[in-house]
Amino acid sequence: MDQTQTAEQMRERRIGVFYGLAAYGWWGFIALYFKALLHVGPVEILAHRVWWSVLLLLAILAWQGRLRRTWRDLDDRRTLAALSATTLLITVNWLVFIYAVATERLLEASLGYFINPLVNILLGRLFLHERLNGRQRLAVVFAMIGVTFLAIRIGSVPWVALVLATSFGLYGLVRKTMTLGPVQGLAAETAILSPFAVGYLVWLGMGSKGAFLAGSLADNILLPAGGIISVLPLIWFINSARRLRYATIGFLQFLAPTLQFLLAVFAFREPFSSVQLVGFACIWSGLALYAWDAAVRSRRAPPPVTAFAGPPGNA
Repeated sequence: MDQTQTAEQMRERRIGVFYGLAAYGWWGFIALYFKALLHVGPVEILAHRVWWSVLLLLAILAWQGRLRRTWRDLDDRRTLAALSATTLLITVNWLVFIYAVATERLLEASLGYFINPLVNILLGRLFLHERLNGRQRLAVVFAMIGVTFLAIRIGSVPWVALVLATSFGLYGLVRKTMTLGPVQGLAAETAILSPFAVGYLVWLGMGSKGAFLAGSLADNILLPAGGIISVLPLIWFINSARRLRYATIGFLQFLAPTLQFLLAVFAFREPFSSVQLVGFACIWSGLALYAWDAAVRSRRAPPPVTAFAGPPGNA
């Protein structure tokens, strides 16, 4: 019986790793989708992503029989207030990432998602009064040194990276206090945004400025595909999180910014100087400490897998 259970657990873990690699791999290569739409404005891409996502998410909730329950969960002022905050944060995160791809700053965007776990540690200390051990403190210090070094040597603050890391860190912090699941939460957030998205798309259409139904066949396929682009990896992530330890998910999350980094340097040919290498090296050192600390704490007291607060990064 025990051997059967162990074999089943191993099979579930393998499935979880497969789903995790699929989700984070998808998020790592998502820049290719936005790169194919460079001729479309970032706000228009965001509007299509919101509109087609909410349609797909509401269809999924209706198929699962959770649409009415989700509506009841939203009948609370505190929940709505929190959702308003998370909606603003995820909007900023999505828009800045699309802007980063359009302006050839994917390298800086990857930096933001590299430092995001360390920003989460800092936010936990500031807002949740979580204690930091020595390794965690040192990890945050390395990240701060790396960002400061880049700002001084390059002559400008890497604001794309900081906005992406901070907006998603705060997003996760607020979502941590809510009971809504990932699909329900994202459905509510995109529903809040949908009137603005539809209004903007209608305004573009009336002025013959929109790309959808007025541009190429590729645009007419890619823009509605924004819903699948956003929702499918989220579903894969949920299936992964249910089967894996949180520490394992923590390691897998580095796949996405690593792929973004490789795309930026080798596919999109964005410049990567020795100054950037030093800055990234400091941040990677902090991440190594973070990973080591997570592994040590996981061995001592493996935490149960809990529902993730929201879609990772540019989900």
